[in-house]
Amino acid sequence: MSRNYKIRRGGAGGSPAGPVYGVISTLDDAAPNPAEFVRCASVDEKKSELSQFLNWGSPPKNHTQIMGSALRNRSWVVDLLAIFFGIGTWLGVNGTFIQLPLLVDEAPEGWSLPSYLSLMVQIGNLGPLLYTAIQKYSPKKLNDGWTIHGVLLVGATSCLLTAFFYNRTAPVGDTDHSLALFVLTCFTALNACTSSVLFMPYMGRFKEQYMVTYFIGEGLSGLLPSVTALVQGIGESGDCILVNVTEAGEQIYELQKSPPRFDTRVFFLILFGLMVLSYVGYTLLNALPLARREYAQVTVSEGNKYVYGEADRDANQPAQVEKLTKGQYTYMLLLIGAISLFSNGMFGSIQSYSSAPYGAKAYHLSATLSVIANPVACFMAMFLHFTSLRLITVLSILAGLLTSFVFTTAALSPVPPLHDQTIGAVLVVTAWTLLVGIVSYTKLGITTVMRAQGGQSLVWVGSITQLGSAIGSVAIFFAINYSSLFQDAPSGC
Repeated sequence: MSRNYKIRRGGAGGSPAGPVYGVISTLDDAAPNPAEFVRCASVDEKKSELSQFLNWGSPPKNHTQIMGSALRNRSWVVDLLAIFFGIGTWLGVNGTFIQLPLLVDEAPEGWSLPSYLSLMVQIGNLGPLLYTAIQKYSPKKLNDGWTIHGVLLVGATSCLLTAFFYNRTAPVGDTDHSLALFVLTCFTALNACTSSVLFMPYMGRFKEQYMVTYFIGEGLSGLLPSVTALVQGIGESGDCILVNVTEAGEQIYELQKSPPRFDTRVFFLILFGLMVLSYVGYTLLNALPLARREYAQVTVSEGNKYVYGEADRDANQPAQVEKLTKGQYTYMLLLIGAISLFSNGMFGSIQSYSSAPYGAKAYHLSATLSVIANPVACFMAMFLHFTSLRLITVLSILAGLLTSFVFTTAALSPVPPLHDQTIGAVLVVTAWTLLVGIVSYTKLGITTVMRAQGGQSLVWVGSITQLGSAIGSVAIFFAINYSSLFQDAPSGC
């Protein structure tokens, strides 16, 4: 395949910043030899920004100027397309688990269905493993552009087929199982897991600010199915109805819920429509000249390796990020892995144990507000941008303290502290909302720092994220199903 390149002159964002010449890839498989970027930097520009990070730095602009710059130096069309693209990451997996209250009523597995689906999601990790192996060891690298097309098509097709076959069962041994749902969940997870090592590195070729809007879209991949489920009526707690009175005069109540406003088939068809929107968003993002003009000054070589030019930096930042030391690089990867182990692997499984003892209203509020906190935190990052290693560490410690609190309430279920008081419900809802928001904000900060390192740093971030998520999911699966550590709170009348 032939390769075409454009020669750009000028600073990032179009502002004059001295003579800068860079080769900008306009195809998905750019030149095999990365271009060298040369720039005569001033003494101030050569100053280590990393040292400023570790000493908190001193931003040259006030907050009003930074917010104004964040709004001006961007293409809102590309922002919107990046959001659409991000929606197609974990949409199918999130939607499947959100639909569980209805799925378990029809599935022969009953309430053991979530544990089976968790196992199917882990099978989806074969996608990133295969992609990483091909990019590392195969002499012929995958074309990322076409691979993303294929992954999104797999995700959209699996949502469409799930709408029609989610309740089909087949005998496995002597027992009926939801075999169609299991297989389709594997393909849905293939789309989701592979997105971590494919979609995020693809966004690395755009200017740094568009990574933020991509993460907003990824947050919406959890929020939109939740909102759809609320409209459907899944989140309603139901009413206790008197159904019988015994001879001894004891009244017997039964929890009855209204039927959903639309069934599971319609729900997955809505997800299919959102996946199509994501596919269209990526197609336009990959093809429009308007989007290509928002590329960073970067050379993309084989294997999705990036080399950023000197002029590629966020206009809101005081200087160009220097290369991390080997220890700092490893620390960032271990930190994103640890955060993913808890946030992606465990939080969803323990949230009901943590908040349900405080009442159905507290549980639904914590679930809803925590889902909303993800895209809100990413939206805030558009204006409160940071890449300080010290701040990342401080936020991680704060997230660790909140994680300890929610794990404590989950382990002490069904009678955690203050479970019968309003202040307890307020504390647990606040803790979950802050925890998810801080984690989302911190993960975005780590990703921004790693993006500036070039090479295959974003691929490493995605791979470690998936590894941490898998370890967390397996660990919490055995902790819940094969130990007495977590006990259900009573949900009847």
